[in-house]
Amino acid sequence: MDINMLPPVNFEDTQTAFAAKSNWQLRKSYQLFKLFSSETLVSLGARLTPLALKFHLPISPFIKHTVYEQFCGGETLKECEVTIEQLGNSNIKTILDYGIEGKATEQEYEATCQHKLDTIRFAKNKKNVTVMSAKVTGLGRFELLEKIHAGKKLLASEEKEYTKLKERLHKISKACKDADIQIYWDAEETWIQQPIDDLIDELMQHYNTEKAIVFNTIQLYCKNRLAYLMEAHQQAAKKGYVYGAKLVRGAYMEKERERAKKMRYPSPIHENKQAVDRDYNAAIEYSLKNLDTLSFCCASHNEYSNQYLAKRIDEKDIPRNHAHITFGQLFGMGENLTFNLGAANYNALKLIPYGPVKDVIPYLLRRAQENSSVGGQVSRELMLLKKELDRRHK
Repeated sequence: MDINMLPPVNFEDTQTAFAAKSNWQLRKSYQLFKLFSSETLVSLGARLTPLALKFHLPISPFIKHTVYEQFCGGETLKECEVTIEQLGNSNIKTILDYGIEGKATEQEYEATCQHKLDTIRFAKNKKNVTVMSAKVTGLGRFELLEKIHAGKKLLASEEKEYTKLKERLHKISKACKDADIQIYWDAEETWIQQPIDDLIDELMQHYNTEKAIVFNTIQLYCKNRLAYLMEAHQQAAKKGYVYGAKLVRGAYMEKERERAKKMRYPSPIHENKQAVDRDYNAAIEYSLKNLDTLSFCCASHNEYSNQYLAKRIDEKDIPRNHAHITFGQLFGMGENLTFNLGAANYNALKLIPYGPVKDVIPYLLRRAQENSSVGGQVSRELMLLKKELDRRHK
């Protein structure tokens, strides 16, 4: 049977979404998202957790059995294997991310680079791990990128530092190409994004000659990023390499607006959600029209955008499992999206962070804050979990 003759994907199907979870796991997730629904509690936790760790209070076991278990695959790659296999059984591939942030020395950057290379070696032998994720600021200093973005002249020591950063990025990207694994480089704050764009474009020219290995993340809550996506892709097509794009709405909205207000420059962020949605869907349409030279991931928890892309794939008679189109969500969230997309034979991905509990806490705090601040996200997760619990009870 032609895959495009299958029925439309149904994001209300909680039986498929939570098939891998026991009743106890569902109730545990429900209680956790219930906590996230309180911005006061999340804000308090975000302030107190770093202090508790600083004073060596024994909170890691509590974190591990609550937030960590919800959003992370394990402390080691070995611990992630069960989760990777379970997702694979539901036709879902894995994005692996060594989720450690906030490092600031050359020694730490080298150690992170080594962890990334270890991840690639691990993934090479795992058919269900097809992508890895990385942040440029996990491999080099934020302030260095900020200085480059501002057009300031680097000191000789900083030039050397920048060369080391480029070497790490190339080392990781080349290892991905050799292992036939894609790498999604994260977008970051707008005041360091230009040098990140330049670095990733350079990586694409080296490693995307045959197909997309290196992907840049396009934050479409920024007013100028739709135009940037089009221009960057057109330059790639002229130079003869495949452009890789991970389409997201964005992750630094409050920070961006506060900085713009404080420094008295126009906010780079769209004024309202409608404008962001418009650019996001326009980016999907542009990508679908250029599949011969562009590979993209719809990395979103927005149900409308996922439904929109799934529908457009069918309307355009594009195979649901086309190699240049993927959908991606975070582990522990949006199960109704990922599992139903996988069941409908679309290319579905889950991002699984891993690493020691204390080192992954910045990532976990961000997840908690995002869940409490994104309008409707927590209530949607709660509603779906309750719906499935009620269905099982009946």
